[in-house]
Amino acid sequence: MAIPPRLAPLLDQFAFARERLVDRLSGPVVDSGDGTGVPVGPLTDAELLWEPVEGCWSVRRREDGPGARATLLAGTGDWGRDAAPHPHPRPAPFTTIAWRLSHLAEMFTLRTDHTAGSRSLTRDDFRSHGEAAAAVADFERASAGWHTMLLSLDDAVLDEVGYSSYPHGSDPEETLLSVIWWMNQELLHHGAEIALLRDLYRARTADV
Repeated sequence: MAIPPRLAPLLDQFAFARERLVDRLSGPVVDSGDGTGVPVGPLTDAELLWEPVEGCWSVRRREDGPGARATLLAGTGDWGRDAAPHPHPRPAPFTTIAWRLSHLAEMFTLRTDHTAGSRSLTRDDFRSHGEAAAAVADFERASAGWHTMLLSLDDAVLDEVGYSSYPHGSDPEETLLSVIWWMNQELLHHGAEIALLRDLYRARTADV
């Protein structure tokens, strides 16, 4: 199937941003932006769960319960992501790499399902991980699934309001093209946050 021309630049942006974040998490090098490779080691478990300030939201063992100002650990399995129902705490809690990767992987998994799947998955079905290798692999799988699904779309569905029935956003009131644009922004801004946290962690350990 031919890629709709107005979808093509969003797909290219997504693929580039995804590859850059995966490289930033896994190594051995990441593109600096000008084609120069910068050495980077794989994300460690300590980095994944590092809480640089008090009161962080993170991914935690279910037996330990939620963190400060969180009221539940979202998802299923032995680990859950700090969460609270609306209205969320203000100011917003600072979140760890683990929280941000889980958030991205959950969004890609659920939105893929609610766009071209069973349209039945909920946050209670999602499994977070407290180990770096598993968290990165989960993000890779979920984001690759979203990208593969986008490749199957034709131009007509891009204008359909509510084509994505994802229940935790404005998708039922948005065109599918708007949802796709939004998911690019989620990847770009959380990817930048994760990269910065890696830089801060490296600088911190270098001074110890």
